[in-house]
Amino acid sequence: MAGPSLPLRVATLLTGLLECLGFAGVLFGWASLVFVFKTEGYFEELCEADAGLLSNATGQADCKAQDERFSLIFTVASFMNNFMTLPTGYIFDRFKTTVARLLAIFFYTSATLTIAFTSADSAMLLFLAMPMLTVGGILFLITNLQIGNLFGKHRSTIITLYNGAFDSSSAIFLFIKLLYEQGISLRASFIFLSACSIWHVGRTFLLMPRGHIPYPLPPNYSYGLCSGRGSRKEEKKTAEPENRELQSNECLSSNGGDTPGQQNLRSFWSYALSRRFAWHLVWLSVIQLWHYLFIGTLNSLLTNLAGGDRTQVSAYTNAFAITQFFGVLCAPWNGLLMDRLKQRYQKEAKRTGSSAAAVALLSAVPSLTLTSLLCLGFALCASIPVLPLQYSMSFHPQILRSLDPPVSLLSFPSEHFGKLFGLVMTLSAVVSLLQFPLFTLIKGPLQNNPLYVNVTLLLTTLLTFVHPFLVYRECRAWKEDPSKP
Repeated sequence: MAGPSLPLRVATLLTGLLECLGFAGVLFGWASLVFVFKTEGYFEELCEADAGLLSNATGQADCKAQDERFSLIFTVASFMNNFMTLPTGYIFDRFKTTVARLLAIFFYTSATLTIAFTSADSAMLLFLAMPMLTVGGILFLITNLQIGNLFGKHRSTIITLYNGAFDSSSAIFLFIKLLYEQGISLRASFIFLSACSIWHVGRTFLLMPRGHIPYPLPPNYSYGLCSGRGSRKEEKKTAEPENRELQSNECLSSNGGDTPGQQNLRSFWSYALSRRFAWHLVWLSVIQLWHYLFIGTLNSLLTNLAGGDRTQVSAYTNAFAITQFFGVLCAPWNGLLMDRLKQRYQKEAKRTGSSAAAVALLSAVPSLTLTSLLCLGFALCASIPVLPLQYSMSFHPQILRSLDPPVSLLSFPSEHFGKLFGLVMTLSAVVSLLQFPLFTLIKGPLQNNPLYVNVTLLLTTLLTFVHPFLVYRECRAWKEDPSKP
């Protein structure tokens, strides 16, 4: 394989995997951190005067204002997780890797130090710290995804591996919770996370490129420890045309087999207003709303189902966090499947003369359908208020999140990918804000009975099956007549 030496590439891959695994997506371990915050008395003043003396479900219900406050913090932070994809993606594209990573380190370190020095009296600072933690984590992920370009045909597998590591990093808050129960203070844990910024800075200058990693790699490309002034100039010269070559050959466009020149005739808005984009937005928004609502309300749900038994709540919270760690094992299988299907359909395209773009997009249909099926199963389980069933619920969010990223990559045309992907993530972030009014509805008028909300969302989940069906029909039409738009 042309390009940097194998040891350097492997070191970049492994350290990037560790970075995503330990820092990028810790927000989604929120349920474990809420348990610690409640033990520390954060927002305890929102409970009724005698709620702390009670241990039954009624006593816990008197703390619904406290639960709503924690849910609002998670809603704001998870909103920023998607909404900031567009501006952070622009920063990465415009100012390149080093600037983006230094900004990530600034946000992340500021967030961990803020959390470290908060207390029950200054708990409102969590509204500032958690969004900053999310933005820093997203930038870590974005800058690391390009490492897949170093490994040629295994690129999709590595991208899904990194996304799986992003999901698994939510287990970090479980470790903090377990350490807290062993006597290690919350402050000590977050000061340690802050100190890890030294490692992030070292990796930024020693194992990451100044600019972007091009694909395919030019023979004389170098970066990090091996980079020199000449090679950086060469990187700048070759990155743009070779990225365009990659996009025209590997990514998809709605024009099927058109040439790149023909593809550029279509505007951004022609894609943004298309039926496929609209249904992809519906598909992604429904799945993410379920996922975020589940994580944001998990502590309250477990407390209610366990009758206020803190031992049971702690045990189920630990079980959920442990399953989150296995997201890094689930994600690569989807990447492998899509790589294999893509290669198979590309061979078929060469043999039959069909549109390469159409048969490649066809490889996304199994993942789209499987994700919708899993979301439906998740919705069914969520609608049954039985505590032991929550063990099975723990596995669904990890698989759901591991399936989406490569599907999203195949769903948009290459020449407008950054703008369209950022737009769909931003719009889905707006939809995810519904989690807070839904939580308030459950805790208030519905009196802790989520049945009606769950049934409504269950019926909404059926809409997600429309997207893979329409993609399949579109691909079949392209294969039969490549001249169709």
